[in-house]
Amino acid sequence: MNRTLLIVEFVVLYVACPLAYRYSPWRLPALPLLWLITGYAGWQLGRTPGFDRTRLWNAAQLGPSLPSILAWFAVGALLLWLAVRVFAPQLQWNLVRERPVLWGLVMVAYPVLSVYPQGVLYRVFFFERYATLFPGHWTMIVASALAFAFVHIIFRNPVALGLTLVGGVLFAMRYAETGSLLTSSVEHALYGAWLFTVGLGACFYHGTLATVGSVMRR
Repeated sequence: MNRTLLIVEFVVLYVACPLAYRYSPWRLPALPLLWLITGYAGWQLGRTPGFDRTRLWNAAQLGPSLPSILAWFAVGALLLWLAVRVFAPQLQWNLVRERPVLWGLVMVAYPVLSVYPQGVLYRVFFFERYATLFPGHWTMIVASALAFAFVHIIFRNPVALGLTLVGGVLFAMRYAETGSLLTSSVEHALYGAWLFTVGLGACFYHGTLATVGSVMRR
C-alpha cells in the first residue's frame, strides 16, 4: 500500500471511527464494532507478506515477563486504589458490592472480548502496518498509546483518556519488548480488571456488557 493510502486508512480507523462513534446520535454497543474493525485488521495481517503470526500469541514470552508485569501492577493497583479512596470514596468496590454477577461476568469476558481484540488492533496491526509512518522505537510506542487513548473518547470522560494513555504506553512497551500479544494482553487485562474492581468501571463500560448486566438484573 502506498503512503497516501496508508495515511487515509490510519485516519479512518484510528481517528474518524472513534469520532463518528463518539458523536453518533445512536447509542450503539461498542464491542461488535471493535470486533468488526479488528476483523479487518486481522484480514490485512493475513495478507501481509512476511508477517510473523507467532506475535499473535507467543506464550513463551509470558513467563520471563511475569515478574516485571506483577511488580508494576502492584504499584499501579495501589496508586489507583488510593486515588479512588481519596477522591471518590463512594465508588470504592461499587461494582463488586452492588452488582457482583456483572462484576464476575466482566472478569471472565473482558480479557477475551475486549482486551485481545484491542491488542490486535492497537499493537500487532498498528506496529506491523504503520512502521513507515512512525519510524523509531519510541515514536511507534507513543503513536500506539495515543491512538489507544483516543478511542476512549467514546466513554466521554477525562479519567478514561488519562488512564488509557498511561496504559497504552505500558502495553505498547511490553509488546515491543516481547513480540507477544499474549504477554501484553495479560498486562492489559490485569489493569482493566482492577479498574472495574476498585470502582472505576463506570468510566470504561458502554453498550454490550452494560446491556447484558441490565438484563441479568431483571
